[in-house]
Amino acid sequence: MNVRLGDLKLSEQEKKLFHSLIDSAMFSEGKYTKEFEGKWASYVGTKYCATFNSGTSAMMAGFAALQNSKKYRVKKGSKVITTPLTYIATINSVLTTGMEPVFADVRDDFNIDPEKIAELLEESKDTNEFSVLLPVHLLGYVAEMDKLNAMAKKYGLVVFEDAAEAHGSKYKGKKVGSLSTLSDFSFYMAHAVCAGEYGTINTSDEELKNLCESLKGNGRMCCCTVEQRASKKCPHVVEEKSGVDPRYFSSIVGYNFKATEFQALLGLTQIAKIDETIRKRQENVRYLNEGLAKYSDKLQLPMFSREVSYLCYPLVIKDASINRKKLREKLAASGVESRPLFGCAPIHQPAYSYMKQKYQGKLPKAEFFGSRGFYIGCHQYLTQEELDYAIKIMGEAIKHASN
Repeated sequence: MNVRLGDLKLSEQEKKLFHSLIDSAMFSEGKYTKEFEGKWASYVGTKYCATFNSGTSAMMAGFAALQNSKKYRVKKGSKVITTPLTYIATINSVLTTGMEPVFADVRDDFNIDPEKIAELLEESKDTNEFSVLLPVHLLGYVAEMDKLNAMAKKYGLVVFEDAAEAHGSKYKGKKVGSLSTLSDFSFYMAHAVCAGEYGTINTSDEELKNLCESLKGNGRMCCCTVEQRASKKCPHVVEEKSGVDPRYFSSIVGYNFKATEFQALLGLTQIAKIDETIRKRQENVRYLNEGLAKYSDKLQLPMFSREVSYLCYPLVIKDASINRKKLREKLAASGVESRPLFGCAPIHQPAYSYMKQKYQGKLPKAEFFGSRGFYIGCHQYLTQEELDYAIKIMGEAIKHASN
């Protein structure tokens, strides 16, 4: 038996939609992209949504938009406070857009600790060097947004939510991604809405939305729809006598981060099911928690909440006698797929080893979770038989990995 981390199953009707798209030969951004952007903005609770070819591209464009914004004027080289316990794309996006990451430790729910952020800001002789606060709603668990927003307001920081893994998670009744100036989402495999590779920036700020649209198209001046250009309602139309198409004028330096209609269409099929997807994943987490409760002295089980949209089923080894590598090897040999929890970036990631000396011993919880955490699947396609099998094999793996 194979218990996978994620899966994707399409109905025959959904497959027919893809065949019709192939027949149309209209693969670049078009009607499905606009439909996806509208539906995802509405679902999250923001006015706007801009799509990208990946979540990483979306985050990079988000930082570039802040740097090009007349309103926010985030400076290159300024510091971004974020969590060390996250997928590496978060930190890569900060650095590749010319910003400097500064790490604050996490709490027991894997999220950045507001008290540690406050210490960083209070210790700084010049708080103007900080420009952005970047919380990550890791694995669907939600950061303490009220405290973070209040702190950002006090110190003049822009709050940028990394909601890549938290489709539909809620904070005090509001969906994540709508709780800040802008947010990014990823639609990679195993996410509640999956499009293979896809990403968005969500915001209610029109300037940022327009900048993101421009940036993903190599900084082009015109972000209007085909209809706007055809009806000459595009505000950027160059004099007709010049014969120049404004799509080929670039007002800022950008990227080619555009996605395809295939990704948009696949995402739309999943948005239609998202509420049921989240409910089923929550039920699977509850079931796994009940089945693994007898091992709670050895493993930290995930917190259960109806406010959390679970990306996966995270576990942390509490018993020091259990070897994570051996445990995961046993799971793999038995057909239960797992992954190590994202390491503490400056301590565990080779790409950021130059930061290790600076942060050694200063991020104890992130280090602990990064070295002892791992996760298995809880996706909506798992059967009760597969869940029972995962529980059984987990018990065997614990025994196998104990010294």
